[in-house]
Amino acid sequence: MPKIQTITVLGSTGTIGMNTLDVIARHPDRFRVVALTANRQVGRLFEQCQRFHPDYAVMLDADCAEELRGKIKQSALDVEVLSGIEALEWVASLPQVDSVMAAIVGSAGLRPSLAAAKAGKRILLANKETLVMSGSIFMDAVRQNNASLLPIDSEHNAIYQSLPSDFSSNLEVSGVKRILLTASGGPFRTVPLTDLDNVTPQQACTHPNWVMGRKISVDSATMMNKGLEVIEAHWLFNAEADQIQVVIHPQSVIHSMVEYVDGSVLAQLGNPDMRTPIAYALGFPERIDAGVSSLDLFKIGRLDFEAPDTVRFPCLDLAYQALRQGGTAPAILNAANEVAVDAFLEYRLPFKAIPAMIAGVLESDASIPVGRLEDVLEADAKARESAREWMRAMGHR
Repeated sequence: MPKIQTITVLGSTGTIGMNTLDVIARHPDRFRVVALTANRQVGRLFEQCQRFHPDYAVMLDADCAEELRGKIKQSALDVEVLSGIEALEWVASLPQVDSVMAAIVGSAGLRPSLAAAKAGKRILLANKETLVMSGSIFMDAVRQNNASLLPIDSEHNAIYQSLPSDFSSNLEVSGVKRILLTASGGPFRTVPLTDLDNVTPQQACTHPNWVMGRKISVDSATMMNKGLEVIEAHWLFNAEADQIQVVIHPQSVIHSMVEYVDGSVLAQLGNPDMRTPIAYALGFPERIDAGVSSLDLFKIGRLDFEAPDTVRFPCLDLAYQALRQGGTAPAILNAANEVAVDAFLEYRLPFKAIPAMIAGVLESDASIPVGRLEDVLEADAKARESAREWMRAMGHR
């Protein structure tokens, strides 16, 4: 019998969090949930507490935590309810926790993910903003505290599986020529450019292959999601910008590839279901059932590939630009994008203005070297204000 793995799930009410709990529920003899966390979804977190009986439930919002506390008390569940960012950091670093699923979307996931690294945990990283904003700080914390890191993004998980088992963060030593990062192209890959002028949030959030949250769905529609993944791949695999190529693959069956100097290309394939990389990371180094249906190659019939259209997807070039610039530029990029996506989802900013805003903020906010976490947080705050100023200057609410 394997040792029971104890887990904190950061962001348990989001898509990744719910898929994580789905896999965990299939293996009650292997996993025990110690803590679940959410932002404001009281009802869903309460249902998860009823099913998984964690020791702790954390809500970022204090009022929502109080509401959850009342529900927990009425149901006589033995769950302690906490609130705030410090509580998120605390449950990410509890001594009795083996693994932390870091699935909080956006910059809010940075501090608890970093706390898990400093506590030497096994981190299942689904929060790409942690690496985008503070890659050097986070990776140093992982190394210095003997934490282990398993990527959850389907693309990075595929790369991880396609690299040698003894990969030591040196592509040249491992004979790797480049990383091929696949992208579906999102819902607007073939839509006439003139039709993008009137894109609605509902259209942008309707992904052809994946079921994702609203913010990530918009990022996929602009291909900023892939740009952030390029930056993430740089830190995860010690790859330079020129060693990471994005390939449009509409079927989303090949999740990413690694090309070797001898001409070999290794790929990981599977149905577009996040439970596959989640199960891989939860069970590593073993393979465990994820509840995912088998890949039917006869039904798929064909696999297509094309180069990304940088006119259609300018956000991808902006991400490469920020990666090459280094310092706080990726944090500035991420902050501007988060403000832009929020405004778009609230009908305050047109879809095609998203990359324009990001480009404006990257131009106005100078990048500085990252020496401490405060450098990142200050750049993030300043970029958000610059983004709001850009909106006001352009006449957007």
